[in-house]
Amino acid sequence: MHHPIRKHLALVPLALVLLVPAAHGGESDALPSAVSNAHAQLLSQFFAHSGDASPAVLEYRRKLAEYQAARAAFDEEAGAYWSQISEKRKTRNAKRRSGQQITLDDYVLEHPPVYTGPKRPVNPEPEETPERPTRKPIPVVADLLRAAQDLYQFTPQRPSSEVEFKRAYARYALASGLTREQAVRVYSFETGGTGTFDVQAGIEHGGKRAISTAMGYNQLLTTNSVELLAEQGHELIRALSDKVARTSGPARQALEHKLTVLKKMVAHAKSVPDTWSEHEKIGNTAQGWAMHAMVLDVDIGPMLQTHKLLTSVLFARAKGYTRPLTAAELEMMNLTGDGTGFDMVTMPQAMREQVPTSNFFQRSGYERNPVAIRHNTVAKLLAVTDARMDSNSNNAGARELAAVF
Repeated sequence: MHHPIRKHLALVPLALVLLVPAAHGGESDALPSAVSNAHAQLLSQFFAHSGDASPAVLEYRRKLAEYQAARAAFDEEAGAYWSQISEKRKTRNAKRRSGQQITLDDYVLEHPPVYTGPKRPVNPEPEETPERPTRKPIPVVADLLRAAQDLYQFTPQRPSSEVEFKRAYARYALASGLTREQAVRVYSFETGGTGTFDVQAGIEHGGKRAISTAMGYNQLLTTNSVELLAEQGHELIRALSDKVARTSGPARQALEHKLTVLKKMVAHAKSVPDTWSEHEKIGNTAQGWAMHAMVLDVDIGPMLQTHKLLTSVLFARAKGYTRPLTAAELEMMNLTGDGTGFDMVTMPQAMREQVPTSNFFQRSGYERNPVAIRHNTVAKLLAVTDARMDSNSNNAGARELAAVF
């Protein structure tokens, strides 16, 4: 059965802590352990260093004690909530494996606790700023092309125009089983309805700095490219081989070289265990960058873009879900992963209205996701996704993509 999470712990001011009797012979007046431990530690620090401190520093330390006690209380409450989220997820997975029906009792129906205590005070004394680790630069198109040339002596064949790439994508997507609505609306959501075949997250709409390796119509990461080469490589090789067989002259020689490179990339991607973490390791190397460069190729790129979505469609079918996925449902699987997205997709509408989005996230991911926090039920999250698709589908790139289907 569902057990509600306890209400937010009240803040216990430091002055009250000083007045709490040492013992009452029982636990009825005891503070929660997290609050008690935080107070004990901070009180010792307070008295150890207060002798020569200025009034401003003393006030800062008092406020710091209150803040850290409040944060400790909140973290204890939030920890209990997210532990319950994890346990419910395990229960759902087990029931799904054994063919049992999922009910409302298998979800946490409260929303996550929100910290409402004091902010961390500003220290009036100078503090040493810890050195931040140097960030590894995010590769951009030039880096991908350089890696492909250095490691595979290959340069992706870029389209002569944007519409050429869109036509190739539409042909392959339709032949593979994606619908026009799915492809166009996901493109509209992922790129704002204006993205080019080589658009990269951050370098768009006037942006000048890449914020991730996400690229193309469906915003593939380097890890996505490695994983698709590993898992769908046989299909990519088959499709390109068919095109080689239909081509002659110099164009055929170029395609044969591309096919040789593709086979090498697929072999490299398959050389590690088929897990996201192992593919991510490759994706963070020059070899992974070279593989990611295939997103730019007019032959391979449309296939990678298609399979990024098609794998979710096939996952749902394999689980016995025969109804066509709406574009918003497909996007949920695209964003959150097939297993998590499928959990949302198969939920009846009445449950979607009640189940918080927090059930489908880890704590750190949820707290960094303002969209999931603001649109905090499954129904609301799908609705805002649909609304964004509706709006962006009117933009020029989306209209052009729709026209070539």
